[in-house]
Amino acid sequence: MSTTARALTLREELRPARREWALFVRRLGRRRTALFGAVVVALVVITAVAAPLVSPFDPLEQSIGERLKAPGWRDHAGRAHLLGTDHLGRDILARIIYGARPALLVGFAAVMISGVLGMVAGLLAGYFGGRIDDVLMRLADIQLAFPFILLAIAVIGVLGPSLTTIICVIGVSSWVVYARIVRGAALSLREREFVQAAQALGGGDGRILVRHILPNVFTPWLVVATLDMARVIVIESALSFLGLGVQPPAATWGGMLADGRVYISTAWWLATFPGLAILVTVLGINLFGDGLRDTLDPRLKI
Repeated sequence: MSTTARALTLREELRPARREWALFVRRLGRRRTALFGAVVVALVVITAVAAPLVSPFDPLEQSIGERLKAPGWRDHAGRAHLLGTDHLGRDILARIIYGARPALLVGFAAVMISGVLGMVAGLLAGYFGGRIDDVLMRLADIQLAFPFILLAIAVIGVLGPSLTTIICVIGVSSWVVYARIVRGAALSLREREFVQAAQALGGGDGRILVRHILPNVFTPWLVVATLDMARVIVIESALSFLGLGVQPPAATWGGMLADGRVYISTAWWLATFPGLAILVTVLGINLFGDGLRDTLDPRLKI
């Protein structure tokens, strides 16, 4: 086959995929709340990645003489602190911008860990059933019965608070919801005609799982992962608020809330703006996840 013929064949193969993506974008574009959520998430991600370029101040720079200044205050050099300063004179806006980094990193990494573990466990339990299903689902029941905060305190108490520890604790303890979703879908798919046909043609279990089951369970898995990222960000903020997360002086939204609760009656901006950052980010992720779920649901064609 000539080079030109190969190029034409490849182009023909790519057209259906392009049409599917174009249809998906058009359907998602009709949902304004999903677009709003996507814009919010994109802005938060871009701001976190470009924090050194966006941040007006160093988030760790202290100036006791400029402590607890109200939003809009200007220093002796004429630089405006748009969201004010904290109890150590650090710029609130700069710390919120840099605080997005650990929140997003923990959210993405923990979701990937729990999502992959849950995907593997759900595929094995749903496809093979029997004793494998019983063992994995009993492990899931034990995981659900174990209090998360107690697990986090125990692990962090032994290993010490760090970003890696938080990611591992949240990731390993959150796989159950993925496993149950994927298991339910795999139980239904293994009885479908195309799976039975692949088995009749001599297809191995590994090939059937990867080529036939996995693509069909990926959509619900993706929706759950998107929505779960918002939950993980809230958990990371809660752990940082309790002093079990990333340690000072690193900027975290939960840590800023913990610092600001002492001054809530005299310097309301210390806790208000980090709380709004968590609220807006989690709301944006949830709206985007809801829109993604509705767009990918074949029963909700619009």
